[in-house]
Amino acid sequence: MTTIPLLTLEDRLTRLTLAPELGGAIANWQLLENGQPLLRPADAHALAAGTPRHLGCYPLAPWSNRIGKGGFALPGGWLTLEPNTATDPYPIHGSAWQQPWSLLEQRDGLIRLGLESRQPFAYQTEQLFRLDEGCLEIRLQVVHRDDRPTWHGLGLHPYFPRTAGTGLQARAESAWLCGDDKLPTAQVALPPQWNFTTAAALPDTPVDNGFSDWPGQCSILQPDLGYRLDCSASGCETFLLFCPQGQDFFCFEPVTHPVNAHHLEGRPGLRLLAAGESLAITWRMAVSPYRGA
Repeated sequence: MTTIPLLTLEDRLTRLTLAPELGGAIANWQLLENGQPLLRPADAHALAAGTPRHLGCYPLAPWSNRIGKGGFALPGGWLTLEPNTATDPYPIHGSAWQQPWSLLEQRDGLIRLGLESRQPFAYQTEQLFRLDEGCLEIRLQVVHRDDRPTWHGLGLHPYFPRTAGTGLQARAESAWLCGDDKLPTAQVALPPQWNFTTAAALPDTPVDNGFSDWPGQCSILQPDLGYRLDCSASGCETFLLFCPQGQDFFCFEPVTHPVNAHHLEGRPGLRLLAAGESLAITWRMAVSPYRGA
C-alpha cells in the first residue's frame, strides 16, 4: 500500500493531520482525549485511494462546484473547460484539489501550504492552518497570475460524521433549486424542510443544494458523539449542503458563490481578478462538549 506523507499539528485538545500531496487536504482532525473524529475519518485505505474525496476536507479553488456550458466568458474571450472527473459531466471544484501542494512553513500551532498552478489558468494559492485550544482556523487565498483577468471563487469542502442525532443550525434567506444535472434552476425563499434557523435534524431525503444570504455562522451538533462544532466564515455568503442518502457523512461547504455562478445573472459571489490581485476566505471550527442545542 502506498505511503502518503502526512503533516501533523496538535494543541491541548485536538490533533490535525494534513496530506499535502493529496490536494492540500485534511486527512483527519480528532480529539486527543478519546480519538473521536471531528471530520470524517480517513484510514490507510482512504489515503491510498489517492483522492481528497476520501479524506476530511479539501480546498476549492479557483471556483466551487460545477460550471456548465463547457466553460465561461472572460472580458477578453471564452475559457474552455473540460470535465475533470470520470463521474461528472461538468468541471467541478476547480483544479487545486487535484494537484500536490508544498509545505511552505511549519511552526507551533501553524502550517502553511502552497500551490502554483497553470490549470486552467495561472494562479497561486495558499492555505494557512492554525490550531489553538480546539479551534481550527483555515485561511484560503488565491492570487491571480495570468495575463487575462479571470473570474475567481473559493470554498472549502469539509466532510462531517453523521449519525441519527446529527443536527445543524445555520440561517439562510434563500435556497437554490436544481435540475437533474445538479445545476441551479431558480433561487427561492427558504423551503420549510431546509430551514435551519433553529437547530434541526438533517433531512432524510438527499440534499445537494446551495443556500445564500448566509451571515457566516453555523453549529454542527453531535449529541450521539458527545460534542458540537461552532463554526464561522468570513468572505462567504453562501454555503452548500450535501446530504447523500444512506451515508455516514454529510458536507457543509462555506463558499463565495452559488453553483454555476459563472452563468448566473450578475455572477454572484465571483471576483474578477487581474494579475496580482487576490481573494481570500477564512473558516473556523471550534469544538466543545455537547450540552444541548
